[in-house]
Amino acid sequence: MSQSSNDQELPLVQHLIELRNRLLRIILIVLAIFLALFYFANDIYTLTAAPLQKFLPESAGMIATDVASPFLTPFKLTLFVSVLLAAPFILHQIWAFIAPGLYKHEKRLAVPLLISSILLFYGGMAFAYFVVFPLIFGFFTSVGPEGVAVMTDISKYLDFVLKLFFAFGVAFEIPIATILMIHAGIITPDGISKKRPYVVVGCFVLGMILTPPDIISQTLLAVPMWLLFEAGVFFGRMVYRRDRQREEEDEQSL
Repeated sequence: MSQSSNDQELPLVQHLIELRNRLLRIILIVLAIFLALFYFANDIYTLTAAPLQKFLPESAGMIATDVASPFLTPFKLTLFVSVLLAAPFILHQIWAFIAPGLYKHEKRLAVPLLISSILLFYGGMAFAYFVVFPLIFGFFTSVGPEGVAVMTDISKYLDFVLKLFFAFGVAFEIPIATILMIHAGIITPDGISKKRPYVVVGCFVLGMILTPPDIISQTLLAVPMWLLFEAGVFFGRMVYRRDRQREEEDEQSL
């Protein structure tokens, strides 16, 4: 094998080793958080089930239809919470891996976007827990036929709330997606502003899908999503102007 081939392969091997090491760090930190939280697994599930429990009759409660559900369901939730709490560390490891290949101005943009994406995802989950869940569970438990006892299976309840947590967390990433599309040149601020009517309709359609069929809860989801879109357009204009200014400076320096 020639010397040039070794020079070309060595960086790739080094990148793979670095990637492996960072993945191992991520696994270890998630495992450490999980082990620290596992003792409180049942308490974490009780806290997660609180929005539904307060609407259930005093004589009713949640049930486990599978033999292993009382153990596996809190286990699954605790693992999810561990990954969620480790998200800043995970993103830091991803950032440390890709940062050497970025330009200086890209690094300046990426850091606030990474921090904002974490906070927005957490914010979306908090919005779902404190605002959406009470509306959904209050509606569902109030429309059941008389004589039907509401006794939700713990594993199905967890699957339901995890989907909503993820959906609202992703929905709150709208500003980040908007800024990235503008920065990548996929669309301009003026171009995306012209699509505002479609975005507003899409927000209400998504609100209709994710919430009970009443105008109040749909609005409580659609309006924040629309405001987040407007925030993305606002900051996207700042990024767009800075990108254009940098391009002009580069052209003048040639």
